[in-house]
Amino acid sequence: MDPRLDLVRHYHWLRQYGLNDSHSGNASVRSNSDYWITPSGACADTLEADALLRCPLDGEPTAGASLDAPLHRAVYAKNPQAGAVLHSHGPYSVATTLNGEDFIPLDFEGQYYFQRIPVLDIAYQDYLAHAPERVAATLAEFPVVVVRGHGVYACADTLNLAYKWTCSFELSAKTAWLAAFSERNTPDTR
Repeated sequence: MDPRLDLVRHYHWLRQYGLNDSHSGNASVRSNSDYWITPSGACADTLEADALLRCPLDGEPTAGASLDAPLHRAVYAKNPQAGAVLHSHGPYSVATTLNGEDFIPLDFEGQYYFQRIPVLDIAYQDYLAHAPERVAATLAEFPVVVVRGHGVYACADTLNLAYKWTCSFELSAKTAWLAAFSERNTPDTR
């Protein structure tokens, strides 16, 4: 499959399954010495392959590329095995990590895939300057990282695996959220 078509398909899924709103998040796929990335402000509902931008791995991002293009480039530079990066805003993933603590899965599937998911605290005003290096360094060791209050970055050798990590984390976070809600709202009968 054309990597651009695959990228658009996965970006659509992030929106379709509630992991992004219509214009949030971004996605890229490596292609030899370049990477294809979503444009800044892309609408997931209408994005088509010809709107993707090709950026060099060893140079500045193409004009109009996502604001996170330097972050994607940094991830590929730190992790030569990386073939794809997905950035999403899953509500449970974001909500369960607002406290700034690393996420430790409670459920079997979550524990199977992730021993822990690191949470980075990067101030909004420092995001563009510091996020590329910090996120890339973390994704060189972990498949998923959260920037507190902002969103999730997943890195893998394929788009499908990065998507799996994104979805698995969101379901694990949802399970943890529901378990905490249930615990708070279950009367003590002792």
